[in-house]
Amino acid sequence: MPMTQTDQPHDMPRSADPADAPLDAAPATTAERLPERETWPAIWKGFRRRCPNCGKGPLMRSYLKVRDHCPVCREELFHNRADDGPAYLTILIVGHIMAPALHISFVTWRPEPLILITIFSIGCIGLSLYLLPRLKGAIVGFQWARRMHGFSQSG
Repeated sequence: MPMTQTDQPHDMPRSADPADAPLDAAPATTAERLPERETWPAIWKGFRRRCPNCGKGPLMRSYLKVRDHCPVCREELFHNRADDGPAYLTILIVGHIMAPALHISFVTWRPEPLILITIFSIGCIGLSLYLLPRLKGAIVGFQWARRMHGFSQSG
């Protein structure tokens, strides 16, 4: 009776070819051999616009531009791919805060429409400008912690 891949003894050396990997397990990657990074602390450091590695260096060099390297620990940060994620999260959060607030304030106090739209426009713009760079930092921190994109190469 011929042996299948799952019937092979465990003491046999494994081939380096990924096609020879057993069907029930994924081939080992370099990210599995590197030490694990904690996700939530990295997200929190990014939200505070600090380096996800050391937590001391500034993450941004301007309002939304991420630095290439941390000036404190020299961690490479140019690998980030935040793209439209921060904008989507900002819209989601601001919408979920402002829509109920608009409804409650209209039903409770019945202000003039012009006053209502002025107050809530300023509130939406202010909250969006506050959240956007922080959410971008949080996404960069998440990518760094999970070794996404090029972050897997650095130790």
